[in-house]
Amino acid sequence: LSLLLPSCRAKEIKTKLGTLLQKPDSTIDLIIPYPEKPPKAQKPSPEEALQWRESLEKLLQNPYGLASFRSFLRSEFSEENAEFWVACEDYKKTKSPVKMAEKAKKIYEEFIQTEAPKEVNIDHFTKAVTMKNLVEPSATSFDMAQKRIFALMEKDSLPRFVRSEFYHELIK
Repeated sequence: LSLLLPSCRAKEIKTKLGTLLQKPDSTIDLIIPYPEKPPKAQKPSPEEALQWRESLEKLLQNPYGLASFRSFLRSEFSEENAEFWVACEDYKKTKSPVKMAEKAKKIYEEFIQTEAPKEVNIDHFTKAVTMKNLVEPSATSFDMAQKRIFALMEKDSLPRFVRSEFYHELIK
């Protein structure tokens, strides 16, 4: 398997296969993600896209902007940051304690734990606080880590994005 796929993709598949072998069939949809559908959002006006230079929040809240930013991050091999941010936003909207615990575990295993398939770059202190928060999952369990990743994207990725061809196509 490792010879056929790039190492991190192979690792992700091995992890998912291992998880699949340990879980009942009812959880297969949680383990194998469906392909992401392209956004049905309209292309923003150049004026709207220009606002994204100043506000990562506006960019991430716009479905077309988020999809464009994720494509850009994918080209830089750092898409996990946007994926983590989106997963945290979805997690915060979860009302059921059972679903919240399931999503918390999935986010932890996919993005936070050491050697996670899509491990985000957070400092040891933030990781420790997040792990402590997950003892009793709440809507704020990932807040510190999400803020760190947001700041990283705002400081590093956003400036490169607004200089990129992806962005320049939007503001034409």
